[in-house]
Amino acid sequence: MKLQQLRYLVEVAKQGLNVSEAAEALHTSQPGISKQIRLLEDELGVQVFIRNGKRVVDVTAPGKEILRISERILREAKNLKRVAEEFVNEEEGSLVIATTHTQARYALPGTISSFMQRYPGVKLSIKQGSPTQICEFVLDGSADIAIATEGIDQFPELISLDCYQWNRSIIVPDNHPLLELRRHVTLADVAAYPIITYDFAFAGRSKINRAFEAEHLSPNVVLTAIDTDVIKTYVGLGLGIGIIASMAFDVHRDQGLFAIDASHLFEPSTTHIGVRRDAYLRGYTFSFIEGFAPHLKRETVERALNTYGED
Repeated sequence: MKLQQLRYLVEVAKQGLNVSEAAEALHTSQPGISKQIRLLEDELGVQVFIRNGKRVVDVTAPGKEILRISERILREAKNLKRVAEEFVNEEEGSLVIATTHTQARYALPGTISSFMQRYPGVKLSIKQGSPTQICEFVLDGSADIAIATEGIDQFPELISLDCYQWNRSIIVPDNHPLLELRRHVTLADVAAYPIITYDFAFAGRSKINRAFEAEHLSPNVVLTAIDTDVIKTYVGLGLGIGIIASMAFDVHRDQGLFAIDASHLFEPSTTHIGVRRDAYLRGYTFSFIEGFAPHLKRETVERALNTYGED
């Protein structure tokens, strides 16, 4: 049994049982993958995949358990490599952050700038996606940590660490009637206009919906987007008023738009960091986490990992 054979198994499953796509992802040949999987099945004495001719069409019952164990073995092999790298050169390596557009664009720049100055030997990458996607990036090993407001607590394989709370602002173009109300804006006032805001899966959108529901109001959401800059663009065109994360508004950059604090209208949201329960984190990863959320010291994160490890 070889680790490479396990990688082939896991990648075929990951690619929806498409051996050709697995071969492309692993930069190898389809016949080579098929041969190695057959050899592994012969060694184990059971079939992992159900085939129809040359096509893989399903996973057998024992195959599902073999895949689960294979994924764990590959993760532990990666952890072993990280342990060795930590002692060989603690300031070189790679770190992949999976996050949403709002976090990448508005919350992370300062942290990333400081981190890159402190660890010039670490290759830093950002993978953007929806909260569900970024959690899956961490689960499949293509990212090290996830940063998001929604979704992390839906994955039991991840620990969720609270970072900071934030709230929302209503953005409007110049001379909009809501500017006359300012601090006295109500949800009923907001619901009287077409609204442009985040897609339901993003940036605490569920709390926006709950606030209107609690007042028995039906907001007229005419456009949703995953990108705050897109929301601001269409507000600027006069298509509606925007509800965005307050951190995403800059009075100097967003000329022609005005922000009205809406923290009295909506519950605050919390941004979280998600890490695999069984992850081995390099020293610089702890530094990145602390740089983003200063209260999350290394010992705090390690305690959370160890606590979950005892479950």
